[in-house]
Amino acid sequence: MEHVDVAIVGGGPAGTSAAIEAAYHGADTVVLEKGVPRADREGLGPDSTDAAGMLDYWIDIMDLDVSELPEGVVLQELDGVDFIGPATTTHMSSTGIDSSYDRFGFTFQRARMDDWLRERAEDEGAQYRVGVSVRGVDSDLDAEYRHTVHLADGEDVAARYLILSDGPQRTVTIPTLDQFLPGDRSVADVMASTKANHIAYQEHRRVPEEVFEENVLKFWWGWMPGETAYPWIFPNDGNIARIGLTMPIGMTLEDVEHPEAFRLLEPGDESLPRAGEYIRRLLEIEYGDEYDIEEDFPLVEDRGKSGGTETYPISSTRPIDSPVEAGVAVTGGAMGTTSAFHEGGYHVAARSGKLAGRLAAVDSLHRYNDVWKNIIGEELVRNLSFADIVKSYEPDDWDRTFGIANDLMADAASELIETNFSGGIGGLKLVYQYKKRKRSFMKNGYVQIREDEYTV
Repeated sequence: MEHVDVAIVGGGPAGTSAAIEAAYHGADTVVLEKGVPRADREGLGPDSTDAAGMLDYWIDIMDLDVSELPEGVVLQELDGVDFIGPATTTHMSSTGIDSSYDRFGFTFQRARMDDWLRERAEDEGAQYRVGVSVRGVDSDLDAEYRHTVHLADGEDVAARYLILSDGPQRTVTIPTLDQFLPGDRSVADVMASTKANHIAYQEHRRVPEEVFEENVLKFWWGWMPGETAYPWIFPNDGNIARIGLTMPIGMTLEDVEHPEAFRLLEPGDESLPRAGEYIRRLLEIEYGDEYDIEEDFPLVEDRGKSGGTETYPISSTRPIDSPVEAGVAVTGGAMGTTSAFHEGGYHVAARSGKLAGRLAAVDSLHRYNDVWKNIIGEELVRNLSFADIVKSYEPDDWDRTFGIANDLMADAASELIETNFSGGIGGLKLVYQYKKRKRSFMKNGYVQIREDEYTV
């Protein structure tokens, strides 16, 4: 049996960031990554799929030095975002949050970013093993190497500290943490992937030059039913864009109270459209008067996971604490840091991994729950508060909200929600709703499983 200081399950942004920090601080570290094939990567790697954008202040949250990124990672620098309601659009050219990055943000090639983090981890001395499936984890807290990670090939790895970074599917995280919960309780009660996740789908399409907006993100809110369900366009390089959407898992047309209100539903629909059909309808509405969508917006089949398309889960839940007294930390999507509300969360996944890796290496993992709340808690509460406000929005609500946003920004608002009260009664109500929810989360807590609920 192999013995290491830190074993990390999952080699995405959280896992590799944990490995970089743990190895840098002297810990004998191994990353165990199942690995999936991708058309845009040589060999196996993590399931590197999301719309892959980074806003200015997210870069600081991630603690990223953009100048270190190798060529080909950043695809487009951004100047703003369009939020498009059924009848009202608002454009934002600033997040309103102080940051060290002097543009609105950038889009990036996710697989290349992941591979760069892997290279950094290996340069620091961490082992990165790909093609390795974890079958389960047994823990004996009286042993020096408390956690035995069982691999599908029959080998075992024993570790003093265990970092779980297996993403929103949580196939290893849930049974591992269940060892430390009382009675019949399970992490799956609040974080089962079929209940706590959204599904996202995107296509890589070449966009006609005259309508390709290379510096602007686009999100269509209130066009399709479902909590935090929306299409998007992320500009990439060479007039290619990632055009996709996110939607709840398991939703049916019978769950939609007013299907006629949504522009991407049609009277003849007998069920909710498939993801690709949603995208086709969106492109037809926006560009179909002047273009043949299939001919003029062709799929770029040598990009993405397979044939120019990719499907992937996104966590849509509140985070959980880790059983740190057992020497276990959960990071990234596995712990619920990512969010369908802002299409993933590479920045908070990477930062939570960094924190866990560094604290494990210096025998201070017992501080992890307090430290991550201090570093990324405000970002998580911001997203939870917004998502809570809009979870029951109908299309008209989005138009009303974007109208208020336009009024606020007409008065030169620097930070739309946090500081400006000049949008009339509607603006005051929106600000009040946001601040009330934010105070409630901060006062009453926002984690679904607290540290003191584990039996350690």
